[in-house]
Amino acid sequence: MKRILVAGITGAGKTTMARALAERLRLPFHEMDALRFSGPDWATDPEFERKVADLAAGPEWIVDSFGYPEVRDLLWTRADTVVWLDYPRAVIMPRVLRRSLSRTLRRERVFGGNVETVSGWFSGEHPAWWAWSQHGARRADIGGRGRDPRFAHLQVLRFHSPRRAEAWLRTVRP
Repeated sequence: MKRILVAGITGAGKTTMARALAERLRLPFHEMDALRFSGPDWATDPEFERKVADLAAGPEWIVDSFGYPEVRDLLWTRADTVVWLDYPRAVIMPRVLRRSLSRTLRRERVFGGNVETVSGWFSGEHPAWWAWSQHGARRADIGGRGRDPRFAHLQVLRFHSPRRAEAWLRTVRP
């Protein structure tokens, strides 16, 4: 495990798992949203694809993402392991709602200096709506990639509960 994707739907805990895994394995961690969003109004960094290509070419990395469409195949081709946090909506939704509510109320700055706003809660792109509406599709997409011959080289570790994922993480050694 030297090039790892931590995949799952919004709110699964990808960033938390990826950071913990990076610390245990002493590998560089890259937060995909921080690479993608570079400015106000969720502007995409014009260098995003190049930056991801550069990091994917490296010998060791952990990324907290299924991968945005423009870099997804590149990441999946270069990765050696996918840690799939495949949790049910009953786990995901309370997490994403708490996180978004906290970010909104505290006006917490995230990627590119953006903030989650009250009006944003009414957009289909809001993390809570996204997690709810895309849960099944994301599960199908990741599962399909796990069966795709292009990605047969990958070790896919699928966890259906945070308890099992945390138990596995405790066993990981550099």
